[in-house]
Amino acid sequence: MDHHDDDHDRGLSHDLQVIGEKIVERRRALAWLASVGGAAIVAGSAAAQMSRGSVTPGGVITVGGGGRSTPTPTATPAPTSTPTPTATSSAGCLVDPTETAGPYPGDGTNTSSGSTSNVLTTSGIVRSDIRSSFISSTAVAGGVLVRITLTVVNVNATCAPLSGYAVYLWHADRQGRYSLYSAPAESYLRGVQVTDANGQVTFTTIFPACYDGRWPHMHFEVFSGLAAATSGRYAVLTSQLAMPSAICSAVYADTTTYPTSASIFKGVKLSTDNVFGDNTTAQIAQQTPTFAGSTSAGYTAAAVIGIAR
Repeated sequence: MDHHDDDHDRGLSHDLQVIGEKIVERRRALAWLASVGGAAIVAGSAAAQMSRGSVTPGGVITVGGGGRSTPTPTATPAPTSTPTPTATSSAGCLVDPTETAGPYPGDGTNTSSGSTSNVLTTSGIVRSDIRSSFISSTAVAGGVLVRITLTVVNVNATCAPLSGYAVYLWHADRQGRYSLYSAPAESYLRGVQVTDANGQVTFTTIFPACYDGRWPHMHFEVFSGLAAATSGRYAVLTSQLAMPSAICSAVYADTTTYPTSASIFKGVKLSTDNVFGDNTTAQIAQQTPTFAGSTSAGYTAAAVIGIAR
């Protein structure tokens, strides 16, 4: 029979010793449990802070989930929007080049048949429809209708329109003749207008012919005001407008109205013209009016005239 070494039935002294040892072990156990519980409470508190997120004095956010520290993000500036371009003297407009007034300006700068011809000092020169003569004849110049609007701007003020300026426009008729000169009895296709608040003037006229030696064109002079224009010889700019090639071809196809222009136009080039030929691409672009319309209904045209004020 097996016998077990039990802790009972061994006497009072033995029992007291065992009880003392148990008390010591219990105290150690309680101390251990207390230490473990405190650590657990601390850990729980730290975990709670991590889950909420806290910022250290160094600018570091401590975040839960792995306990990885992430630097405080630096605010990224909002993207700077690209400004809308505005017209400038280098991009929106430029100074029109000064060109010759040619042999037929009628502005008092030359003579015709031995006498000075200055239509600018003649009553009736201020008009928008320049198709008719107004001095000694009332003949009306025939041809394809053109209503052209010219806008005078100041290139030194971001292309601001110039109001109150006077524009004198003149050009050849459908046969390549100029009134007061090669058509001495006529005064048509010449006129002066004053720019409005938008810096604009509009002339009703006809499409000019193409004549020997020149690309089809219109002449103009700009004056600081009407008084300067009608006094004569005070222009702040003298220049010319080049007619667009495609419109020239369309208009000159009517050889009844424009009897000689089609054949002459085949032999001229804008690049070798003695007025436009040495201009830059940008200058030519500004000197060439935009056209809309047709030969039957007529055309509207527009161009910018840049001067430095």
